[in-house]
Amino acid sequence: MNGILAIYRKEMGHYFVSPIAYIVAGVFLVIAGFFFNLILADVMQGAMQAEMQSMQFGRPPEFDVPAIVMRSFFGLLGTITLFIAPILTISSYSEERSRGTIELLMTAPLRDYEIVLGKFLATLSLFFLMLLPTILYQVAMYLTSDPRPLWRLMFTGYLGILLLGGGLIAIGSFISSLTENQIIAGTVTFGISLVLFVIDAAGQRLYTWTGDVIRYLSILKHYEDFTRGVIDSSNLVFYFSLMAFFVFLTLRSIDSLRWRRA
Repeated sequence: MNGILAIYRKEMGHYFVSPIAYIVAGVFLVIAGFFFNLILADVMQGAMQAEMQSMQFGRPPEFDVPAIVMRSFFGLLGTITLFIAPILTISSYSEERSRGTIELLMTAPLRDYEIVLGKFLATLSLFFLMLLPTILYQVAMYLTSDPRPLWRLMFTGYLGILLLGGGLIAIGSFISSLTENQIIAGTVTFGISLVLFVIDAAGQRLYTWTGDVIRYLSILKHYEDFTRGVIDSSNLVFYFSLMAFFVFLTLRSIDSLRWRRA
């Protein structure tokens, strides 16, 4: 456990000493804030039109602005995470290998799983810290909206985006452990993540067990339930299995690197 904490502190220190973490977080928050305002304005305009139509036909308007905004916003965050995860993970191991500092880790009194888990948890923590300021958007909407936003929907949305980010970070960490080139690591990570995002569309064209398997592998399909406020155990199992599988592959990759360097 001490080894995991040591690697975790090292990685977090590296993130916040370098300006890259601040730049990525700043760009992420600017994009998220811009689209949140855009979504909010669009939904409010739709709500006003629905209210005018309801007055004409004598029906009460059925338009839950906070819920619609949150669902749309969490859907947007999922798409942004597709681009952010490769950036967060490209230097996890590729930079260490290109600079030659990976040898220091290999010769340190640390076990492979301590290195892998420490790096993974540090990157996931950075992603979590990037998400935290976006809660202010929800709080602002809570203070100015009627009906109030659904807290369950907010909780499940952020849980889903954390699980989605964790899965993509695990994939990116594994790819980063395979190459010294950060551009290759980022490009391959983005490509694999994109395939897992859109693979559901291919599965819908197949009506056999193969289509069911393909649809199950879609990380977007499992994420959509969280944006609707639904916590399904099968989705939790999928994301935790995805993280465990790629963390295990990263562990094997580091283990093989240790043997090659021996």
